Formats: sequence, C-alpha cells, structure tokens
Amino acid sequence: MGIYEPSEDSYLIQKYVRELALGRVLDMGTGSGIQALTAITNPNAQFVIAADMDPSVITALEKKIQEQKIRKLQVVHSNLFSNIKGKFNLIIFNPPYLPQDKGIEDQALYGGKKGWELSEKFFQQASPHLFPDGKILFLFSSLTNKKKIDEILSHHLFQFRELEREKVAFEELYLYLIEKTPLLRELEKKGLQEVVYFTHGKRGDIYTAHLDQNQFIKKYIPQTKNNIKVAIKVERNESTAENRIENEIKWLQVVNQKGIGPKYLFHGDNYVVYKFVEGIFIEDWLESHEKKEIMTLLQELLQQCFSLDQLKINKEELHHPFKHIIITAHNHPVLIDFERCAQTDKPKNVTQLLEFFCRLEPALKEKGIMVDKEMVRKWAKEYKETGQKDIVQQIIALFHSS
Repeated sequence: MGIYEPSEDSYLIQKYVRELALGRVLDMGTGSGIQALTAITNPNAQFVIAADMDPSVITALEKKIQEQKIRKLQVVHSNLFSNIKGKFNLIIFNPPYLPQDKGIEDQALYGGKKGWELSEKFFQQASPHLFPDGKILFLFSSLTNKKKIDEILSHHLFQFRELEREKVAFEELYLYLIEKTPLLRELEKKGLQEVVYFTHGKRGDIYTAHLDQNQFIKKYIPQTKNNIKVAIKVERNESTAENRIENEIKWLQVVNQKGIGPKYLFHGDNYVVYKFVEGIFIEDWLESHEKKEIMTLLQELLQQCFSLDQLKINKEELHHPFKHIIITAHNHPVLIDFERCAQTDKPKNVTQLLEFFCRLEPALKEKGIMVDKEMVRKWAKEYKETGQKDIVQQIIALFHSS
C-alpha cells in the first residue's frame, strides 16, 4: 500500500482549506500531507496536526518537516481519533470512500464494504474533538452513497451544506461543510457525551448518550458517582402531532412520583432527557422466564396501571403494549412512552392491560399459568364500573397454576 498521491478530490478540498483553516486544525488521514501543509499557510491557523494510521505516511511527513524546517505542524500516528487529544476549530477529512472491490484491499482507496463504513466511524467519534462552533470539511463520492452519508450526519446531529461538487470520470465528488446542530451543542453543554442515534419512533427520534460526571449529573442524580446512560427523545420537524414532547415531559414527572416510567432528568424546547432503561420488551422476556417470575411481574404491572388509574391518567398504548413495556435485568417492568397521556375521569389502564393478558393466554398457558378469560373480562367490567382496588387483587388471583 502506497501513500495516496494528490488527485482531483485533494485539489477540490484544498481550495477551501486555504480559506477555512484557523485556530487548531486536524487533518485526519493526511496521506501526502497536502491539506495539513496547506492549512499552515493560513496565518489564522495556530497549530495543525496531521494524523494517519500508515507508518510510511508518518515517516515521510516527519522527514519533510525536518528538511524544510516547517513550523506549526505535528504528525501523529492514529487510527481515526485513537491518539488524538483536545478539540479543534477545523477538522479536514478526505477519507477513502470507494466501495470495496472483491479480493482487493487498499486502505488508501476503500472506505469499507459499501464505501461509507469508515466515514460512519469517523462521525461517531468526531464531536468530542470539535469545538462548539468548529467545522468539518468532508469529501466523498457519489459511489459512496450520498443518501447514506446524509443519514449518518443527521443521526449524529450534524448539520451540513454542500460547498461544491465536481464530476470526474465515472463519479461525482461532493464537498460538505459540517457543523454541530444547535441541539447537539446544547446537549453537550449540559454534560451529554457520545450522543448517537438509537431508534426512530412514530413522532420522534431517540438518541442515547452518557451524562458526564459534573454539575449536571450531581444536580439530576445526586447519589450517582459514575456517568450514566440516558435516552433523549427529540421531536421531529415533520411530526404532525403537536406538543407531544411537551406532553411527555409533563406526565413523566407526574408518574415518576409513583415510581412509574424512566427517570426524568431535564428537557429543552423540543426534547426530553431521561435515564436509559436497559432491558428487553415484555414479549421476549416472557419466553425466557418461568411462572413464578411471570406472576410477580403481572402483579407489578397491574399495580402500576392501578396507580395510573388513581391519578386519572390514561396512557393509551396499554391495549397493545409490546413496545411500551421494558423488563430490566432485575425483572422490573418499566412503562415507557408517555407522549399520548391524557387526563380523564375514566382511565382504562387496568382494563386495557387485562385485555392484553387475555391475548397472551397461549403464551401464559405454556408457562403453567391459566387465564380464565371469561372471568377476567367479567372482573374487568366490574372494575371499570367501580374502580375498586380489591377487584384488582381478585383478578390477580385468577392467574393460577394448572
């Protein structure tokens, strides 16, 4: 594997390096060193680090620095950010971006099996090394899959604009100027690190992060000494449901007082942060547990739903809660997703959950738990009319061993 020599892509990005280099600059995957050497010519650039994982690149560039007595430039052997310290005002990344050809391995050309894998790893690691107002110059090819690159950036809460594109041979080159979104800057300011996309909900996106051990973690979870994993639910711009995040913030704080739901931490205009719930969905949990544990779980779920009924809150999703109940490693059920909660004089949490139990009859029967659906529905109807707690206890007694 040889050092990647400057080509059309190098010269395209070089034009903007001359203009944008300032403060602390990092040239990631420096190769020939063309971008790092260009960056130091800008008087606004105070210090430049040229990083590469290829030892021959390091040797060649260090030799050039010594021979030409170049100042303001340091060469670092690093696999992406593995040996990089500190933050930067500008990060330059002209990565290998071609999809892998069968039987050919060349780190200077190929960015992974599909071309974008290396770029994804870069953006997973980049934010902690970028000042809040820092910028990334990033170049890739139409062969890399532009839609996937845009998705990766969005999932890591980066915003971007296309500076220029250029057609060469059988591909088109794209040059992006990338920055942190205002949301990412706000989250990091509040002590959240390693913010990464987790899943896509109906009305919002879920990200995970770690809450740093600083004033924020001490404020929200005083007894915790270590960093904790959190979930961030962010309202999507295209969501047609108004005030869903606002509604979740309101009710999550209310139900937390009864020990229900994930622990609320803090919120902003269009997001809410709560402690991440480690566990599995209830349907998967039932497959791997026995009747004694299941009976205890059903009782605890009924108690939580009764508490919601007492608060005169209707959660809505409990008639089909497969994705709305997570069971922790300690077999504790946690209700999630309170964005559709509403105040009502006729809450349906217990009755909806009981109907769910009836639909689980085949799975429960395999575990030796018999569900008399006729009796359950009879008691559910009576509970609906009276709301008495002792009826819930009688319902629990209907779940018995065969």
